[in-house]
Amino acid sequence: MAVRGFMQDCCKGWVWMTGVGVLGGLMAAGGARVVAQSQTPAEDSAAAKSPASQSTVIQKRPAAALTVDSDPVATPDAGSVAPGPTQLPAQSDQITKEDGRYTLRSNAYEVRLDASVFDSGDHEVDTLPQSAFKVYEDGVPQQIVGFRHEDLPISLGILIDSSGSMYDKRAAVEAATLNLVRLSNPKDQAFLVDFNSEPYIDQDFTSSIAKLQQGLAYIKAGGGTALYDAVIAAADYLSKNAKEQKQVLLIVTDGDDNSSNATLEEAIRRVQALDGPSIYCIGVLFGGDLSHKDAKHSHDVLAELSDDTGGQAFFPKKLEEVDEIAQRVAQHIRSQYMIEYHSTKPMSVAGYRTIHVEADEKGYHGLRVSTRAGYFPKVAGQSTGAAAAGGN
Repeated sequence: MAVRGFMQDCCKGWVWMTGVGVLGGLMAAGGARVVAQSQTPAEDSAAAKSPASQSTVIQKRPAAALTVDSDPVATPDAGSVAPGPTQLPAQSDQITKEDGRYTLRSNAYEVRLDASVFDSGDHEVDTLPQSAFKVYEDGVPQQIVGFRHEDLPISLGILIDSSGSMYDKRAAVEAATLNLVRLSNPKDQAFLVDFNSEPYIDQDFTSSIAKLQQGLAYIKAGGGTALYDAVIAAADYLSKNAKEQKQVLLIVTDGDDNSSNATLEEAIRRVQALDGPSIYCIGVLFGGDLSHKDAKHSHDVLAELSDDTGGQAFFPKKLEEVDEIAQRVAQHIRSQYMIEYHSTKPMSVAGYRTIHVEADEKGYHGLRVSTRAGYFPKVAGQSTGAAAAGGN
């Protein structure tokens, strides 16, 4: 993922390193582009055996001018989507010291869900008590140990398709994006990514509308659409840099992926392996040369991305509806329920775990709960994500 424009304010330029490649800088007049340098086969083999070696590391490099492009995130190589970082769980209750504080850790895997509830008319319901909810993991009832319904701040990644077909839609999309941020929690932090054949960071985490507006000005339409690569890169970026526990990706796109190295399944599993963000999608699937067949496939892709991560997908029929939908997304995010439970399944058991949440309350009919479809537990000594996937 390349960086545009924000380095003077914060990061002074970055180089990202992964277990499958090292990103180095290539400076040239008028700008800089970072390219991936491949490892030797022996290094690749060693990296593949070590989940820790595949985690992303950020390093600073010399400051760059505001107009300089640089590339801190490796676009996934074909067939090499790395699993999420493995964490070492406690095998029994123990006291650990972190940042000078002592913490009692229990031998239980805690799962946190962000959930929205809708009635039979698809109207959002935001007045339910904890007693209205039931949680199931792999079909087994779980005990809810934490419940909150309040406007919590989030870390938000905004991903805007900048492929050539988006040129005529940019003004409406950019205005809607800024209005969404204006309607969000004032404590939210957002970063901005545009993607065509590769993803670029146009603005790092900020609460400033002015900085996000400046970041939008860097976007130039052209190239293909590498949606899946952008999702993976943005989810990785969130996992390393987000300050808030609640995390969201918002994707605005008008077409099918035609440039990614990763697949849709790999992108979803990567997000799940990271205990990653809810993904909200706005599919502006009209205009241009988009065929009915391609539009339907894009619709299904965005719906699957959203459904499997606990977000929602929206499909305006004209540009004038994009701003209204962006406002709805902001409202949905701010009115979600937060549910926590301790999994009854042993932490030593790896593999994908399905989640199903039900809601039932007097006076309501046909309540539907939208939350993530499942997760991969981070188990000591075992890989997560695609490598550990036992099925979805």
